[in-house]
Amino acid sequence: MHELRIAEDLAAMVAEYAAEAGLKKVMKVNISFGEYIQIVPDLFEAAFTEAARDTVGEGAELDIEIIPAEMRCHGCGSAYKPAGDLCACSVCGSEEIDLIHGKELFVKSIEGG
Repeated sequence: MHELRIAEDLAAMVAEYAAEAGLKKVMKVNISFGEYIQIVPDLFEAAFTEAARDTVGEGAELDIEIIPAEMRCHGCGSAYKPAGDLCACSVCGSEEIDLIHGKELFVKSIEGG
């Protein structure tokens, strides 16, 4: 369950940022995950609740955005969204592709007072 490890890292980042910003309480954390990170939002929220216990982030609401995967073909240059498990180019069928979006993991903002 990689959600727990990521949630622990997030709770530590939230606490560090809150200390730097002089926040006494974090109310909301806005976070984005790429589709291929394969986070289960409900599991991640439960893991974050545990990881943030007894910290400034305890009870903070999580707003999770899932960023859809997007590929770019080396052959024809097309950008496309993969269909299911198939990642080959939807235009020319080439399997020489790059992942443009889908592996991101970042905190967009932290709200508190």
